[in-house]
Amino acid sequence: MRELADADRIRNFMRALSHAAKTPGRVYFTGGATAVLHGWRRATLDVDIKIVPESDALLRAIPEMKEALQINVELASPDDFIPVKEGWADRSPFVGQEGLLSFHHFDLYAQALAKIERGHATDQHDVAELIDRGLVVPDRLAEYFEAIAANLYRFPAIDAGSFRKAVMDVVKGADRRSDVGGGL
Repeated sequence: MRELADADRIRNFMRALSHAAKTPGRVYFTGGATAVLHGWRRATLDVDIKIVPESDALLRAIPEMKEALQINVELASPDDFIPVKEGWADRSPFVGQEGLLSFHHFDLYAQALAKIERGHATDQHDVAELIDRGLVVPDRLAEYFEAIAANLYRFPAIDAGSFRKAVMDVVKGADRRSDVGGGL
């Protein structure tokens, strides 16, 4: 059985993956990896990534790395589950450079919206942390949602009305927390 991925294991993964890179590329972390690297979670079950451009060399190396490092790695990012705004790569914060690979957190607003849409308790906590740490601004989150709302039809599993309500509940909840001067 593989281990949970803490910050050290994620950084070891970054180094190992860079050794397999034949050309420059970007790797985007999402979900639990972002939470661990920002420090509000100690570990995550899976290291979710998106590789741009896709690279056969990197994809072929991942199964061996999973075994060698004893971590779970999944190819998953917000754009697999919700529409994202153009320019998401430009809004993806830099994590570090290892060899030919540049590592980033996938657009934090897209991550927050994907977590709101999924709605698990851990996701709700992650969104609250993103907001409380100033990484996501509630009003901008609402604006981002409005910018992608017209493309929700491309994701038929999403109920647009429920998703909109969940986003607005998060925004209102963040406003209430800031009005009383406290966080979660």
